[in-house]
Amino acid sequence: MNVAVAKTGKGRAVSDLFTSAEGRLPGSTAVTAVRREAFETYERLGLPHRRIEEWKYTDLRALVGEVLPLAAAPDAAALKRAADAVKTHAIAGARKLVLVDGVFAADLSDVKALASEAGFKTLRETLEKDAGLLKTTSTDAVIALNAAMATDGVVLDIADGAQLSAPIQIIHIATAAAASAFTRSQVTIGKGAHATIVESFVAAGSKAYQVNDAVIVSVGDDADVAHIRLMDDAPDAVNLTSHFVTVGANVKLKFFNMTTGAAVSRLQGFITLAGEGSELFANGVNLLQKTEHGDTTLVVDHAVPNCVSREIFRAVIDDRAHSVFQGRIIVRPDAQKTDGKMMTRALLLSDEAEADNKPELEIFADDVSCGHGATAGALDDSLLFYLKARGLPEKQAQALLIQAFVGEAIEQIADDSLREHVIGIAERWLERRS
Repeated sequence: MNVAVAKTGKGRAVSDLFTSAEGRLPGSTAVTAVRREAFETYERLGLPHRRIEEWKYTDLRALVGEVLPLAAAPDAAALKRAADAVKTHAIAGARKLVLVDGVFAADLSDVKALASEAGFKTLRETLEKDAGLLKTTSTDAVIALNAAMATDGVVLDIADGAQLSAPIQIIHIATAAAASAFTRSQVTIGKGAHATIVESFVAAGSKAYQVNDAVIVSVGDDADVAHIRLMDDAPDAVNLTSHFVTVGANVKLKFFNMTTGAAVSRLQGFITLAGEGSELFANGVNLLQKTEHGDTTLVVDHAVPNCVSREIFRAVIDDRAHSVFQGRIIVRPDAQKTDGKMMTRALLLSDEAEADNKPELEIFADDVSCGHGATAGALDDSLLFYLKARGLPEKQAQALLIQAFVGEAIEQIADDSLREHVIGIAERWLERRS
């Protein structure tokens, strides 16, 4: 039986968006065909809603009011605002790669400084010859829409044995109000390489914009990698990011995510441990207030034996904000000697704050050590009383306890300047709350 999918107003808006933007999207004829196929997948699925288990707590049909038109290429004024934002959000000493409204900005980036340590192209350049970066087997509508609409991104190739002297920071800057940006990047890290990759999402005066980003990461054997994501978007923005990570043998991968902005945000990560002896340490912090909605969904797939994964996530939720953590550890039948642990804790600062924690284990092997836990609660009244009794105002006392609560996750960042940068973001959130 043929079933026709009825389009809502939002669905029609996205269809019109793709039709109007298709002529501006980069790529060869083969790329155009891949885009159309991806968009057909999206049209068949529509915006995710609560009846889809993976999106149960983040109903985009209800949370996203409309689909915004594709942002125009940044003009001189937009690039000037972006340059000012770079000065504020760049990490000292990092090699910067800047995307403004979804388009790579060479003049704001450190391409020459990076050239001696890593191969670099833009997605736009790559798509002129190859459609491979847009191909996906995912049935997720957000991922399909990203493949259909991606305008630009960075393609990094870090050679075998490379020891990067500084972090590489990919900065996404939004300057266009009421517009959308679709970016897609690929990072390939060679065998035995040491690298730190940072992604930052910031606003430069724009409001009510939408971001749909995808990052594909491949880590070679014996590599040591830190991957940091910092999302500090405008208060009324929407940010949807998808990560796909494949890890080789004897790898140490340290992942950290911090969310401190956006009306609606979701990070969905899919990490496959495909080589024996690898270790994954995933940490994250959601700092949410007002009516913000922050979703972290992480799937760790132990595909081979003798791997370790540790996940520690923290959420601080004020006012009527809503934090979501969905974590799934999958242990395949041949993945004996797997050691996987997952813990999420939520700190509720008001009676109307909401936290949904959904840890899951799918174990198909018998010689494993796996576990998970989730807690939610308020600040300790006795600790608050202790600090206030020593003359601290209540807000300052709360701030000290919050800093201690999220500190366990932040302290996992090894690089001193990067850790201080992240602490600064958390402190600015606390100042806004005060």
